[in-house]
Amino acid sequence: MIGILVLLIFFSFLYVATPYIRKFFAGGVCTSTVRLDGKVVVVTGANTGIGKETAKDLARRGAKVYIACRDILKGESAASEIRAATKNQQVFVRKLDLSNTKSIRAFAEAFLAEEKQLHILINNAGVMMCPYSKTADGFETHFGVNHLGHFLLTHLLLERLKESAPSRVVNTSSIVHHFGSIYFRDLQGEKYYNRFLAYCHSKLANVLFTRELAFRLKGTGVTAYAVHPGIVRSELVRHSFLMCLLWRLFTPFVKSTKQGTQTSLHCALAEGIESQSGRYFRRFFSLYG
Repeated sequence: MIGILVLLIFFSFLYVATPYIRKFFAGGVCTSTVRLDGKVVVVTGANTGIGKETAKDLARRGAKVYIACRDILKGESAASEIRAATKNQQVFVRKLDLSNTKSIRAFAEAFLAEEKQLHILINNAGVMMCPYSKTADGFETHFGVNHLGHFLLTHLLLERLKESAPSRVVNTSSIVHHFGSIYFRDLQGEKYYNRFLAYCHSKLANVLFTRELAFRLKGTGVTAYAVHPGIVRSELVRHSFLMCLLWRLFTPFVKSTKQGTQTSLHCALAEGIESQSGRYFRRFFSLYG
């Protein structure tokens, strides 16, 4: 009887406190009023989740937005929705499979032939907790897609970013990079594989890449930032039944996709953060670089 009473009290408290819990874990809101008319933006993985919401916000500001994704049908559906919501018809979909370097090179070649400018590159796409597999080029999937794919894409578009300066690169990382390590003797996870740790390793690589990229781009007008979007309700956890269950159980602590875009938008738009290039941002705060 006492146990039931305790549970009733707990759930009653949780019900009342949920709006306040949501507000706390949602973090801040990007308040930048910057317009992007005439600016060109590429967002990877923008057919769903955080990427889609990011593309929508940037389109609403007048940017010419390229949704770079693997699933063209989902991409076109997302683009149609964004055009209708923002009244911006300059939202385009282009094929990009980050697990295949041929696809990455094809995307970059076509984009460079089509566009003479690139002002914002948001490396948002990713995979999480996949069963062990390799990309078309033989890389462990997390490392290949989350890091190497975006590394190559950025490299191929770098000269256009320099020509369009001031410009920015935003890399979506995660707070779990703290659990990551770079095992040079087993980069492909062939000796030992844990899918959670594989994700952590790739997110650490994102942070390290951002730091080195910023160092090499000093004086070019191109800045780079790594961001932790927060714990977000998205399709990213679809490969893990346990994570899907936890996301449902702890709904008050999980951000919506719109809330999850805010730190990325801050790094893409905020004025006066150029000196913080190379740093890792969480809840709008630059923690280190």
